[in-house]
Amino acid sequence: MTDLAIAANGLRKSYGDKAVLDGVDLAVPEGTIFALLGPNGAGKTTAVKILSTLVSPDPASGEIRVGGHDLAADPQAVRAAIGVTGQFSAVDGLITGEENMLLMADLHHLSRSEGRRVAAGLLERFDLVEAAKKPASTYSGGMKRRLDIAMTLVGGPRVIFLDEPTTGLDPRSRHTMWQIIRELVTGGVTVFLTTQYLEEADQLADRIAVLDGGRIVAEGTAEELKRLIPGGHVRLRFSDPAAYRRAVSALGEVTTDDEALALQIPSDGSQRELRSVLDRLDLAGIEADELTVHTPDLDDVFFALTGSAGLPRQSKESVR
Repeated sequence: MTDLAIAANGLRKSYGDKAVLDGVDLAVPEGTIFALLGPNGAGKTTAVKILSTLVSPDPASGEIRVGGHDLAADPQAVRAAIGVTGQFSAVDGLITGEENMLLMADLHHLSRSEGRRVAAGLLERFDLVEAAKKPASTYSGGMKRRLDIAMTLVGGPRVIFLDEPTTGLDPRSRHTMWQIIRELVTGGVTVFLTTQYLEEADQLADRIAVLDGGRIVAEGTAEELKRLIPGGHVRLRFSDPAAYRRAVSALGEVTTDDEALALQIPSDGSQRELRSVLDRLDLAGIEADELTVHTPDLDDVFFALTGSAGLPRQSKESVR
């Protein structure tokens, strides 16, 4: 666990006879973005609440360490190392953006001069200087979200939990938030992200875990997860009918489209499989006019893994 910002073994949480988290293992390296995906009720927010000391795990849980500190033995040290931005804004709309920042500085026991320095720097970093003296209730959704994260950073956390950070934002504000998250990681911060926007996880996360029924049902990079799902293929298109027919003969089991002079070969999208296709074409002296690789996207992965037709909930596909 030495270079892990977050490490959990057998994380469990039940409410009555309902197991919300049923033996979840997490390993998040420092300075990375880790995304936890799952349908509503899968346990994403509960996991964040436990890791950020807001809710206690069940006694049957194994060791949990956040920011290098044992969650059970030293929760105060964990709180000092983390920042949390929840699904719902923590911004007080009755006071100004600057006053929200200074209030957070007071909560972190910063001196008046240090608090003002930190607040000013973060307001500038998040492009909120012009709005700083205005009531936060007048801010747009994107501005409130930026202020939310700025407030989270006042204490200089090394691990940040972002629970559904772009819910309700328009596409432009969402992309702005993505850039902010990338910059945080560039600065050495570790980000633990929960989201239902699959494009968001695809764009941002170094590693993704899919949570369903209280268990991790798959984990890997976005590309690794996409290769778990059938449906990937290489598509070849030809302008010469003779070359097309020779390719069909040379490549064996393919799906053909005689009208478009195109064929599809099942593939996981890997470099190894693509090279194999090209080698077989070269050996037969055939050249395609167009080659495209199609792999399932995270939507396909999500529905396959969390739907009734997906993998059994008790299984776990882990890609290393």
